[in-house]
This record gives sequence, C-alpha cells and structure tokens, in this order.
Amino acid sequence: MLTGIAWFYYLIIFLLGLSLGSFINSWVWRTRENLGIVRARSMCPRCRYVVRWYDNIPLLSFFALRGRCRNCERRIIWQYPAVELWGGVLFLAVTVWHGLGPWIFSLELIRDWVVLIFLTFVFIYDLQYRQILNFTTLLPAGVLFFLAIVFGWQDASAMLLGVLAGSGFFLLLYLLSKGAWIGGGDVRLGLFMGVILGWPKILVALLFAYIIGATVSLGLILLKKKTLKSETPFGTYLVIGTMIAMFYGERISNWYLGLL
Repeated sequence: MLTGIAWFYYLIIFLLGLSLGSFINSWVWRTRENLGIVRARSMCPRCRYVVRWYDNIPLLSFFALRGRCRNCERRIIWQYPAVELWGGVLFLAVTVWHGLGPWIFSLELIRDWVVLIFLTFVFIYDLQYRQILNFTTLLPAGVLFFLAIVFGWQDASAMLLGVLAGSGFFLLLYLLSKGAWIGGGDVRLGLFMGVILGWPKILVALLFAYIIGATVSLGLILLKKKTLKSETPFGTYLVIGTMIAMFYGERISNWYLGLL
C-alpha cells in the first residue's frame, strides 16, 4: 500500500507532466507562428489576448473558464486540456514503469521523459500541419546517440542497425516514389526511432505503426471522412509505434520469437 509520502511524490510527478503538456501545446503553436518559446507571453491563439497566470493553470483554468477565452469568449480547442492530461498520465505511467520508488530518479527515467516530450510534439505537429520538423528529430537523435554510448544504454551497432532499418527503409520508399508515398520528415523520424529503439525493437515500432495506420485509415474511409487519395499524417502512427516499442518492444519480440 502506498504511503502518504508516496502519494505526494506521484502527485508531484503528475503535476509536472501536466505542466509539460501545457508547455508542449505552447511550443507547437509558437513554433508554427514563429514566436520565441521564452520571449512572448502566453496568449489566446485567436484574439491574441495575453493570458494571465490564473488563466494559465493546466486543466484547472480550462474548466474554470468553461472552455472559453476570457477575452473573446471563443471556445478553447480540446487539444489543450487533452495534451495537458496526456502529459500528466504519461509522466506518471513512465515513472511507475521504471519502478524506482518515491523520490528516486535515474538518468534513464529523465531520458524517457525528454524523448516522450519530443515524440508528443512530433505527433501533434504532424497531425495538425502535416510536417515533421528537423529540430524535433535530428537534434534529439544526435544527442541521444552520444549519451547512449557514454552511459551504456545501447550498443552503437544496435542503434546503427535501427537507423538503417528505420530511416533506410523510408529513404528507399521516398526515392522510389519521388516523395509521393512518404515525406522527408518520415525519413528523419525513422532515424530518431532507430536511435531510440535500436535493433530489433525498431521492427516492432514499424509493425505497429503500419497496423494502426491501416486500421485508422480504413475506419475513416468507411465513415467517409477520408478517401484513398487523402493525405495521411503517418508520423503520428510512427510515434505511437515508437512509444509501444519503447516499453514493450522487447517483450513483444521475445513472445514472437517464442512462437517460432
């Protein structure tokens, strides 16, 4: 049974995740609007009203304002509270998954938090704008590759094989189709995935990405929300596949090999 101190610890982790979910929302919008992440004050995306601190508390402010901007009274899109809640739940779940106990942190836990922040940004930005930006894939991939070797998180050969399987596969599709089947952002995301997961977990991520992507796309076509010619934000499915493989890739691989 959890003690009072443990409950308080997990509450702090959840609130930290909420705050970083709010940060990701702001980061996505400011990046799209070419605003600095630090310089500009938080504002309503529609009327540009500067949000006061008491209207900028994750989740609570959304419900206190009844989902509307205090100034223009237009509805606040559900993305904002949803991503904030996602951040809280995700940080809490990853902390429990690492099983370190209250007030104990590790470099691996912080690594996973940071990686998931970048992956969440990629998911939202690709879903909204059909783009995967360089600084959300190449930069963290390079830093993670270096740190993984320094701290012994992964073998360099496993990461390089992962990069070859992920980025190389998408690069081949890109060249064969001249960009018609897949975008350059997916190639860069495949590189990031390869560094995060290494070999063979990259295969688990790709498998789940294609299964989930096909299932969702088929459902949207049947509901007449999309057609066969509609553009698909495939980066969102790659992100989901990566998150699954990060925490369950080894277990899934071992289960599959056991069947053979």
